[in-house]
Amino acid sequence: MATPMIAPSILSADFARLAEEADAVAGADWLHVDVMDAHFVPNLTLGLPVVQSLLAATDIPLDCHLMIDDPGRWAPPYAEAGAHNVTFHAEATDDPRSVARDIRAAGAKAGLSVKPGTPIEPYLEILKDFDTLLVMSVEPGFGGQPFIPEVLSKAKAVRRLVDSGELRLVVEIDGGINADTVEAAAEAGVDCFVAGSAVYGTSDPAEAVRALRASAAQASPHLSLSR
Repeated sequence: MATPMIAPSILSADFARLAEEADAVAGADWLHVDVMDAHFVPNLTLGLPVVQSLLAATDIPLDCHLMIDDPGRWAPPYAEAGAHNVTFHAEATDDPRSVARDIRAAGAKAGLSVKPGTPIEPYLEILKDFDTLLVMSVEPGFGGQPFIPEVLSKAKAVRRLVDSGELRLVVEIDGGINADTVEAAAEAGVDCFVAGSAVYGTSDPAEAVRALRASAAQASPHLSLSR
């Protein structure tokens, strides 16, 4: 059985100390990087130069979540820079398969993300072209929002396809994940759990990662702490 993956979100970290904040979550599976352009979402965070600096500062694979317009233009450079996984939003492009092909050709895993209000059914046919599905459990653009449990039906639907062998991808969730919500997400079939304040808002971020992983493993029907 696979091990639960925990991806601390640097959106909740101290931006003046990003290298140290990456070190503080040693043992995390991915480091989640939220890229916002103030167009697709109203907020503005960071871009490729900061990602390049992070890549030089940590060995944790970077999970870049692009909340941006025109991902066909802007996503491949993140892959070329060395990001492990580059995820863009289904709502931001009319041709998600083409964007995924370009990301993969540039050397990264390709991820598709859907907002809470976006149904998953129209995208089930194209998920075979992706390595990750990122289910948003809050509205993209801001940290610290409460978890939206209704989105777990999307994770369940995709988990069934993965378990049946129709798909091979990582089911990821982002938004409001903490000690109170991680078990419900794990029960729904999630593999990778993005957590911001639940990790960086604690006195021991590395221990918070371990605790979230243990809680997910205990609740999940398909994950375990033993590799």
